[in-house]
Amino acid sequence: MLVGSPQISEENLESLNWLMRATAENPWNGFYAFLVIVALAIIVFNLGFARKLPILKKILVYITLFIGCFVLWFLEFAFGAPIIVVLIISGLVLGIYRFRLHLHRKQQKGA
Repeated sequence: MLVGSPQISEENLESLNWLMRATAENPWNGFYAFLVIVALAIIVFNLGFARKLPILKKILVYITLFIGCFVLWFLEFAFGAPIIVVLIISGLVLGIYRFRLHLHRKQQKGA
């Protein structure tokens, strides 16, 4: 049974995870969730792992990241894994780490 099919009843909707229910109500919600996952993955990548790369290698890395985000979206959609929440928390932790590292380097430079 497809999520967007008219055969879905209220009982069936209640058994689905939040993303499947949202996509059943509006098919664009699944696409928006994918875009959120891509944006958060790019932020986490840049905060934690990015290095200066030549442009072609950078393009290859982002294409691979985009494909990997589809896998993450599928895990969120099919199994209800909290991928978006994990990416938000990872972004916050890495952002705090980078900020504190910046303050530490600034303090060492000034001393």
